[in-house]
Amino acid sequence: MSQAKIWLGVSLKMYFGYQQTLDWSREVAALAQRHPAIRSGEVGLFVLPAYPAIPAVAAIFAATPVRVGGQDVCQAENGAWTGEVSASMLAELGCSLAEIGHAERRRHFHEDAAQIAAKVAVSLRHGLSPVLCIGEEQQGEVAEAVALCQQQLGEALVDAAREGAKGTLFFAYEPQWAIGAPQPAPDDFIRAVCAGLRDLPTPEGIDLQIIYGGSAGPGLIQRLGRDVDGLFLGRFAHDPQALAQIVDEASALLAESRI
Repeated sequence: MSQAKIWLGVSLKMYFGYQQTLDWSREVAALAQRHPAIRSGEVGLFVLPAYPAIPAVAAIFAATPVRVGGQDVCQAENGAWTGEVSASMLAELGCSLAEIGHAERRRHFHEDAAQIAAKVAVSLRHGLSPVLCIGEEQQGEVAEAVALCQQQLGEALVDAAREGAKGTLFFAYEPQWAIGAPQPAPDDFIRAVCAGLRDLPTPEGIDLQIIYGGSAGPGLIQRLGRDVDGLFLGRFAHDPQALAQIVDEASALLAESRI
C-alpha cells in the first residue's frame, strides 16, 4: 500500500447502533470511491467501529482504500480472556489497525503501562498498526507535554522493542483535557508539542505517524498544515458531510504544498 501523505482516522466509539454504523459506513465508502485524494492514497482514511460491526464494515469498505480496525485489542494471544478479542481474530476479520491506550480506557478500565505495552507488541506481531493514544491530563507547558509523551511512548514500546517488532505506529496525540471539549487544543500548542514529538526515539523498524486527536474537526488540518501527519477524529466526523469537508481540506492542503 502506498504511503498516505495525510492520515484521517475516525473512531465511532459507542455512539452508533449496528444499523447506524452500516449506514454511516456506506456513505463514507461512497465518499472514498469518488474522492480522488482517497483513491490515489494521498489522503489515507481508517475507521474504527464497534467490535460486532467489524465484519460488515470491512465488507462495505472492501472495494475502497479505507482501512478498518478495532477500538481495542487483548494483550494476550488467546485463551481464557472472557469478553476480549485477540489480535489474530482482528486480523482474520480484515482489520489492519488496533486502537490502544485511549484516555477513556485508561480511566474507566484502569489500563496501565504494562497492558498497553503488551497490546502494542501483540498488534505488531499480527500485522496490525497500533493507534496509540497518548496525552497529558491537565494543560501545562509544551515541554511538560512532550516529556510525558516521551515517557508514555517509551513505556508502550518496551515489549515491541524487545521482540524487534516492525511496522507503522500511529502516535495519536490526544491531550485528555481536550477530549470532548467544544474546541481542540490551541493550534500553536499542538504545533509545538508535535514538533517535539518528531524527535522522540523509536525502535528500529517502527515508522511513527503523528496524528492529533481531541475535539479535532473541520478547519483544523488546514490550520495545522504539515506540522502533523493527520487527524484522529471522533464525534465531528460522525456526520459524513463533515468528514467529507475534512477530506477536502486535507486534499487542498496537499495541493498547496505542491505549488
